[in-house]
Amino acid sequence: MTEVPITRFEAPEAVEHGGDLGAVETRYPDAPKPWLDLSTGLNPVGYPVRELASDVWQRLPSRDALDALIDAAARRYGVVDRNALVAAPGTQAVIQLLPRLTPTARVAIVGPTYAEHSICWQRAGHEVAIVSDIAEAEAADVVVAVNPDNPTGRLLPTSRLRALRASLLVVDEAFIDFFPAEASLAVDLPTNTVLLRSLGKTYGLGGLRLGFAIAPLPLAGRLKEELGPWAVSGPALEVGRRALDDQLWLEGARERLRVEGERLDRLLQAADFSLLGAVPLFRLASHPEARRLVQQLGRAGVHARSFAHQPTWVRFGLPAGDQAFARLAAALQVPQKVWQTRSAGSGGSA
Repeated sequence: MTEVPITRFEAPEAVEHGGDLGAVETRYPDAPKPWLDLSTGLNPVGYPVRELASDVWQRLPSRDALDALIDAAARRYGVVDRNALVAAPGTQAVIQLLPRLTPTARVAIVGPTYAEHSICWQRAGHEVAIVSDIAEAEAADVVVAVNPDNPTGRLLPTSRLRALRASLLVVDEAFIDFFPAEASLAVDLPTNTVLLRSLGKTYGLGGLRLGFAIAPLPLAGRLKEELGPWAVSGPALEVGRRALDDQLWLEGARERLRVEGERLDRLLQAADFSLLGAVPLFRLASHPEARRLVQQLGRAGVHARSFAHQPTWVRFGLPAGDQAFARLAAALQVPQKVWQTRSAGSGGSA
């Protein structure tokens, strides 16, 4: 796999996220529908959600339901003290809160990475630097790292993260669920560290808006106060608990993503992309004519994630099954025999 070229750059004031099909449809009004959206890092085969009891929708979220979700998250993430867990309506809510709860500081963000981190720290008045190597972050008061990184797939060793002496270390582990447990800092969490864990990406439930912070107890308490009562909806509490407790589904998803990732690698390489980075839920690839190819995909009703600051980069989420693979292959003019192989099942149920 080609090494990702990384250079220092300034944090953007705003960012275009994947998944905004409305804007893409405006650019390509004649594209065939439905769109094949590969622009996000969501699991393409989401956790199956069976019918919820009517009172889950009608009543305010209960304390018992929140406790059950927190207990499930503690089991899933290996957190010993459940009080360190904070449930939020997506990790984006915590990303926006943390800078406002932190005294003005020098913040180093290991990049390039998910741009909302730099945007939120800058808006809160902090001095922000994007660094290409974690060694450059040693002098910072606050260090932010997405691990594994989005979009490069870079995985920093936990030993390197634990060695940092920053007053606050924020590690966004949104894409770590399909990695070995030892890749996470959740077990034996350093006292200066906040972890972010995303349910929507792993379980393909981005619309549920559910994520977690794992934080030192004083900061966890402040986050809970700022989020306020009923921060997570009743349906999200129930579906999240089911998903986090379904280890069989998670293991099946891990194997399916492995198989489908290999198919995607073959397809992209056949289209003359160079693979730069990978996690089970997406691939980062480069091509000298990436902008033209993204437009070609758009005209075919396929949405992939491009990057203004790296015009040769394209990030591809995993297609969901043979039909989606066939559509991507056709848009890139890749023969079917290159990518076709038997899919793995995902198992489990809600």
